[in-house]
Amino acid sequence: MSLILASSSPFRKAILAKLGVSFITVSPDIDETRKTVERPYDLVYRLAEEKAKEVAKIHSGLIIASDQVATLDSGNEEGDEILNKPLTHENAFAQLQKSSGRTVTFLTSIALLNTETGILQNNVEFFRVVFKSLSDNHILSYLEKEDVLNCAGSFKSEGLGATLINRMEGNDPNSLIGLPTIQLTKMLAKENVHIL
Repeated sequence: MSLILASSSPFRKAILAKLGVSFITVSPDIDETRKTVERPYDLVYRLAEEKAKEVAKIHSGLIIASDQVATLDSGNEEGDEILNKPLTHENAFAQLQKSSGRTVTFLTSIALLNTETGILQNNVEFFRVVFKSLSDNHILSYLEKEDVLNCAGSFKSEGLGATLINRMEGNDPNSLIGLPTIQLTKMLAKENVHIL
């Protein structure tokens, strides 16, 4: 059965390639707008499922889909603030200023859809990043050297992002980059696809 990655992300593609499996990539075209009062967990869970089902309209096989949001503890009852992809230097600077000295939680969903059986597995991984207190100069220096405009939370753990943090807490470092491979290998095993 063919393996399909429902993503245009070069990060997810690189992570999956490291598992040594053959796959194709298909970019799902869905509306990723957050619904009113939708919690971050529910958002990424839903989007992974919708991406998989969208690709299943055209392709058959085992479809892998994922989504990620970064959240900053807002300290109020309304819940955590979502840190979207910044897209501009100014937004990235503002996000990192907000994250200074605080904890950002990355929620990364992983869905696996078998188009023959209709069985859908879905899970959300949490990964916490505790930021150092960052000076404006430190942030500016980081943004000059690292392209993070398409990264949730304006941060990449694999590289100079290590200079911004005190510690990381989570089960799967790949979930922070965008594809929880520990959970994925368990899901694939349930479909009789074994990496080793």
